[in-house]
Order: sequence, then structure tokens, then C-alpha cells
Amino acid sequence: MRRDVRIVLVGDEGVGKSTIVTTLIKESFIANVQHVVPEVTIPPEVTPEKVTTHIIDTSPGPQDRPHLDTELRKAHAICLVYAIDNPNSFDRIPAYWLPYFRSLGVNLPVILVGNKIDLRGGEVTNQALEDEIMPIMNEFKEVETCVECSARTPVNISEIFFFAQKAVLHPTAPLYDSREHILKPACVAALKRIFKLCDVNKDGVLDAAELNEFQRKCFGTPLQLSELQGIKETVRAHVANGVGQGVLLPVSPVNSPSQSPPEEGLTEAGFLYLHTTFIQRGRLETTWTVLRKFGYAEDLKLQESFLEPKFEVPYDCSVELSPLGYQFFTDIFEVYDKDQDGALKQEELDDLFSTSPGCPWSHQGFPDTTIADDSGAVTLQGWLAQWSMTTLLDYKTTLAYLAYLGYPLIPVQPLSSSYLPPPQPTSTTTALQISRPRKTDRKRGKVSRNVFLCYICGAAGSGKTSLLRSFVGKKFVGRSGNRGAELAYEPTTKVISVVNSVEIGGSEKYLVLQEFGSKYEAEVLKNKKAEADMIVYVYDSSDTNSFSYISNLRQQYSLDHLPSFLSAIPGGADRANALTTRLGTYATFTALLGGTTAMIMYLTGFRTAAWRPGLGPVASTSWWRWLFGRGYY
Repeated sequence: MRRDVRIVLVGDEGVGKSTIVTTLIKESFIANVQHVVPEVTIPPEVTPEKVTTHIIDTSPGPQDRPHLDTELRKAHAICLVYAIDNPNSFDRIPAYWLPYFRSLGVNLPVILVGNKIDLRGGEVTNQALEDEIMPIMNEFKEVETCVECSARTPVNISEIFFFAQKAVLHPTAPLYDSREHILKPACVAALKRIFKLCDVNKDGVLDAAELNEFQRKCFGTPLQLSELQGIKETVRAHVANGVGQGVLLPVSPVNSPSQSPPEEGLTEAGFLYLHTTFIQRGRLETTWTVLRKFGYAEDLKLQESFLEPKFEVPYDCSVELSPLGYQFFTDIFEVYDKDQDGALKQEELDDLFSTSPGCPWSHQGFPDTTIADDSGAVTLQGWLAQWSMTTLLDYKTTLAYLAYLGYPLIPVQPLSSSYLPPPQPTSTTTALQISRPRKTDRKRGKVSRNVFLCYICGAAGSGKTSLLRSFVGKKFVGRSGNRGAELAYEPTTKVISVVNSVEIGGSEKYLVLQEFGSKYEAEVLKNKKAEADMIVYVYDSSDTNSFSYISNLRQQYSLDHLPSFLSAIPGGADRANALTTRLGTYATFTALLGGTTAMIMYLTGFRTAAWRPGLGPVASTSWWRWLFGRGYY
């Protein structure tokens, strides 16, 4: 939200602009004032909205027009003053001043100020005033409201600037269509997203506990039971389906096994009605407080700082999910696994990502990039592996989706509970953690990381893509469409990444395999800041040119600082499946040992042999002993 507000007073000569400013500052009427009062700055501690306020008086004279134009372009709000005893000053509002603002390209909230009500003869009803003002407001949407005042009495002087501040800090235009008297589509979409995020148990209503948690998050205070009942009664009286009963859901992290039948709560329609009422009654700050708490800016788009908070990653370090991050993605998986079958079907994934722009991996071949069940539904293991890979390769996407999906997911407490939950993370960055530099790990010969990156390189047709598919348990589809049939070779034209978990020493780690294709391979390998933990060179043992490609690749780029594996796949893709288990074991063990010395490991369908630069081949039966320095094999 803005920290300062710049308000410019504009209007015809003699309407009382300077007197209004003087009366505000002196808190009393001053008969003789300057023609144009110097700029006034009001400190934040004396304003209702706690923002610094600058008030600028202007002159309409032709000689002062350049200064007026400059101030209008610098302003945040305009107070357009007319005199009650001068009908011509009112007539010039739609005839001259408002078109003039538009001609300057100024699109600011305008407060109409009717000064000198002490000089009006007779009483004027609210209806008469509305009939006078509404035609102007209907034609000029920038007009927010009209305030009648008297600088002499004084009456409603501070209210002028209060409404001007509100028009800047809590604008009506993005939220509400004053002509149709309805919420605008962007506002409806934002509030529906907020409703869904606050419906923690996804039963379709905000029950008492969820409304209480919503109140705590947005306004810092809990709801009283009487307040909750008042909300329900008000909504029920005006919206037929505004209050309803939730849908009974299976047990999940936010649904206790001993849960009682669903209670009555506020529906989405009721939630929208409440905010419509707030706006219509002039309480826009309530709706704006809610929107801003959930990351929305004045254009009703999520703020960049909300989606991408500051998170610096030192050189040679990698980013992983923290325990809080893994817990969040586990919980949200279980919440949206409506049938409790341990996997997310496409419709469940669509529902899960409905509060975001959509699945972040739709263009990457997901779910073929991770572990899924026989029907193609993503398992919890595959879900966590996919997020582990995303965080390693593009942590900014993870940060954005943590925000989209409502991190953190807080189990709500009953309204009557005296238990106060512990302070919750306020930033999505708490869901991530930064590893130690790879160089440090290699020196120590041991790493604490959980996710490792392996480049898969080799000549076209050597079986790289088949190796990746096999690594995540995906069978081959042949030319005829039958699984296991002869493959129709298609060269890789984009980066392909897959991930699977591997168990090491009783703990689960994640290994990411990445293939680039000939278009990107050179660009990646020549990058001195390559972030891989190891490289696997794949060649077709039945094709001598395939091996020559790897030899040339190693000579062309300086890659000896990375542990390397040479994978010979007889017949290219046909034998890839036989090697993936060994690859996962060898690659992960090398990464866990810190990659203390680069080496090449030959993986074939029948034998295993290692070659260490400068030492030559190592016997296939003793590579474990060489790798660990002990007698394990």
C-alpha cells in the first residue's frame, strides 16, 4: 500500500480552495488568506490512514496553467471544488474541468467538494443532492463521491481529505461497477480464489473455525460467536444460498478422523455478498485489506514481491525444499486426493491448481516426468519428486506456486478452542533451503543434500531418452502404438528432465536426469557454471560413431571436475531399461561421496567397469572397493 498521498485542489476562482486548506491546518476560519496557499505536508501519525499526506492548492488563471498541469500529473487524487452559491462553478465541472483532466491523460480519483453550504438558502434533501450528482458520476467514472462542506463554520473539512485518501488507498474502480452495482469480474475472481484457499477442508463452505482463521489472518483478531451468528443471519436474509452445509469429506490432514458431521457455513455466494455490501456501504478498506493480505495489488493481480520474494542463492549452492515445504506439498496432496486412493487423477490435479495459472509442468510432458500409477495418476512419491526437481532447476517457480496454492496450509481450530496455534511462516521462502557449496562437499567427501542433478549426454539415437523414460518407469510405445514395440526414433529438440527417488542408507534422495538434445548440449557443457553433480555419457555399443561423439565431447569441453559415467547400451534404446537401476545407485553414491575424484563408469548390460583419469581401468569386481576405499562390493 502507498506510504504517501498527494492531493491537489482544483476549481474556479473564488470557490474557497485556499480557505479550505487554511481551515484544515488552523482548525478555524481565517477571513483573509493567500491567493494560493503553499504546499502542506501532514505527517502520518495524525491521519486516519497513517500515511504522509501532501495537499497542494492551485490557481485556475491562464498564467498558472503550466504549474496546474504539472501538479495534476504528479497527483494521486483531485479535489474538484465548486461553490454552493455559484451555480456556474458547478456547471463547469462536467462542461470544463472533468474533460480537461481527461485531455491531459490524467486518470485519477476525483472528489467533488461543494463548499459554502452555510450560504445555501433552505434545506436540501439527500435525494435532491443525489439527483444532482449522479448524472456526473455516471458519465465520469473517475468521480468517487461528493462532499458538501463549509470552511467558515467549519463543517466536513477533514472529511474531504479522508475521502480523498480512501480513494487513493482503497479505490472503488478496480472492485465495483457503480453503474451496474455489482463487483467487477477481476474482483470476483480474486475473492473466489481467496474463498477456496480459506476453505481448508475443501467442503465448499467456510465453517466457524475457517472464518475465525480468516479473521485472524486478515485483521489480527478472532471472531466472537455472536459476530459469527450475526454474519450468518445477515447473509441468510439476503442471499438464498449464502449459507449452507459443507460436504462430508474423507479423513485428511485438516479433517480429523473423529470429525463430526459438516456444520453450516458461509458459501462462496455468501462470501461475495458480504464484500459487495462492504463496498456499497463505503467500507472498501475491509475488502482491500483482505485482497492485500492475499498478495493482490491495485490492479488485482498478485504482486511480484508476493510471487517472487527476495531469495539469494550463493554460487555453487543448490535449492531444495525444506521440511516445511515437503510437509506443505504432502498435506495439499492429501487434501485434494478426494477418493483417498494415494494418487492424483487429472481432475484432482485441475482442482488443486485452480487457484494458480495452471499446472506448471504442462509443457514438460508431466506426468511422464515422474512416478505415476498404472492409470497415469501421480503418486505422492512422484508428486514430491516433481516438486524436488522443480525446486532444484527453477526455485522461482516453486516460490510462485507456494503463493498460488496458499502456503502455509494451517489446520484450523474449533471456534470454542482456547488453543492458540504457534506462529506460522509469513514468507514462502521458509519452504526452501539452500545447500552447502558443492566444492565444500567435495572437499569433505560427504554431502547433506537430498536432490542431485545428472546430465545425460550422447550422440543422437544412442538411447538417452529411452534411458530417461525407463528411469521413471515409463514403458516404450512403438510405431504401431504398442508398448514394447520397435521405437520410431525422434531426435530430442528440447530439454527433457525426469526425476525419481532412490534409497540410500535408509533415507530417500532424489535424482534428476536431464537430456538437452544436440541443440542445447554444447551450450550447457561449455557453461563453466554448470550445476550438475555428475554426467552420464550414453553411447550405442554397436555404433562406433556413437562412441567417437563422446570422445570428441570430452576433448572439446573441460568436464573433468565432474564425476562421469559411460553407459554403453547395446542396440541403443533397447537395453536402457536394464541399466536404470544401476545408474541410480552408482550416480547417487558418487554424489553422496561428494564427487571427490572424477571418474568414468562403464555400464553395460553384462558387466561393469570403471576408468579413472590417470589410473586406467579398475577391475569390475573391485569398483566398489575403489570407490569407497573399503572392501564393499
